[in-house]
Amino acid sequence: MTPSYNKVHNRFKLNGIHFSFEDLKEVAYSFIKEGELFEQEIGAFLSDWIDHNDFILVKTSGSTGEPKTITLQKQAMVNSAIATGDFFKLVPGDSALLCLPATYIAGKMMLVRAIVLGLEIESVEPTTNPVFNTEKQYDFCAMIPAQAEKAMQKLNNIKTLIVGGAQVSSRLKEQFQKVTTNVYETYGMTETITHIAVKQINGKATSYFTTLPNIVISQNIKECLVIDAPQLTVGQIITNDVVKFHSKTTFEWLGRVDNVINSGGVKLFPEQIEAKLQSKMGSRFFISSEADPTFGEVAIMIIEADTDTLNPNVFSDLNAIETPKQVYAISAFAETTSGKVNRTETLKSLKK
Repeated sequence: MTPSYNKVHNRFKLNGIHFSFEDLKEVAYSFIKEGELFEQEIGAFLSDWIDHNDFILVKTSGSTGEPKTITLQKQAMVNSAIATGDFFKLVPGDSALLCLPATYIAGKMMLVRAIVLGLEIESVEPTTNPVFNTEKQYDFCAMIPAQAEKAMQKLNNIKTLIVGGAQVSSRLKEQFQKVTTNVYETYGMTETITHIAVKQINGKATSYFTTLPNIVISQNIKECLVIDAPQLTVGQIITNDVVKFHSKTTFEWLGRVDNVINSGGVKLFPEQIEAKLQSKMGSRFFISSEADPTFGEVAIMIIEADTDTLNPNVFSDLNAIETPKQVYAISAFAETTSGKVNRTETLKSLKK
C-alpha cells in the first residue's frame, strides 16, 4: 500500500525528535518564528506540506532557462521518495543529513523522504562547507558538488551520498575514489521531482545513468532524452539533453542540445570539453562558440578572470577541433538565483 502525503511514518525523526503529522504544524510555526534563516525555510516548507492543498509550489533553479514557479503534486513527491528509497535500499530508522536549503526541490525532497520512509533526519545550515557531527554515521545525504568538495575529509561519515545540481568535474570524481562513501551523481530536474536516474562515480563506477523504478526513457529526433514518469508528472517531459542509450534503462549524458557546436560538420559538446579541462583550470570557465567563415562555428573559451592569458598546456588533452580558437576574459560571470553560471547572460556581456 502506497503511503499518503498526509501521513507521517512512525519512525520519522527531525533533529532527534519524532513528530506526528499534527505536530508538524507546531514545528513549522516554531521554525518560522524563532529559527535561523535555514530553519525558517524548513518551517515554510513543512507548513506548505501539511496545509489543505494536494500540491505545493516550487521554484526552479534557472540553470536551463528563466527561473519559474511550478506546481508539484504532493503524492507525486511521495512516489519519488519511495523510488529513491527502493533504489538505495533505505529502511525505517536510517539516518539522513539535510545540508541543502529547503527553498529548492532537492532540500524539500530530503525532508519528504524522511517523513515518508521513516528516516531520522538531522538539519544543519546549508553552507558551502556544511558543518555536521563527525562522531555520527549518516546513511544518506544529498549535496551539490561544491559542498562535497569542501566536506571531502568528512565524507566517510556518510554511507551513501548523492551529488547533483551541477556537473561533477573529473577532478572531483578523482577525489571521490579516496573515500569509503558510495557516491552517486544524479540526473533530474525540478519538473521530475529531483533525480530520475543515478550513476555511481566511485567504487563500481559507470559512465552511464541508470533509471529509478517506474521511469521509461526514449529519444526524440534530436537525440534528446524524453522521460515518461506517470507517477511523478502528467505527460512526457522532453529535455534538451542529448544522450546515448546503453539499454532501455541506461543512458550516457553528452550535453545540452542548445550548447552543441557544429564545427565543420563535427558535433562538439562543450560539457565534454569542459570535463577534460576542469582539473587544469584555476578559475571558473565554460566553452561556447562563435561564427567562423571556414568551419561555420568554432569553440571558444570564456574565463572568469582579469586576463585572457593561459598556459598553452591547458589544452594538451584536446584535439585540434576541440581546442578553443579564442579565449575571452570576463571579470565576473552572471549567475542564476541558485548561484550557477548563467551562460546566456554572461555571453551577452561579452558582446557589449
